Amino acid sequence: MKIPNDKIKPVDLPERAEIFADSLGLLLFDGQVARLEFCVTRLDPQSPPQAPAAHRYPACRLVLTPEAFLELYNQLQKIMSAMERDGLVHKIRQNIKEQLH
Repeated sequence: MKIPNDKIKPVDLPERAEIFADSLGLLLFDGQVARLEFCVTRLDPQSPPQAPAAHRYPACRLVLTPEAFLELYNQLQKIMSAMERDGLVHKIRQNIKEQLH
């Protein structure tokens, strides 16, 4: 049963811990659910002559219904539009004629 959003009251859980991620790992849609893996990168201890190295660890695995994934997509589009408006990001527009020449 689909309940309209205006009939659902949000409840805040301030004790819920936040999860930090600096990259996206797995992103998969199997036809039923979307699976997203958020990761965090940790630098390895290094000695001066060695090049820096790191490992990427999963911090959170999120599984969403197609409806929830679509809602996430729509919300991200709104955020990107606001960031473009504020000059924080810029769309890259390519002219097809320039690509052909």
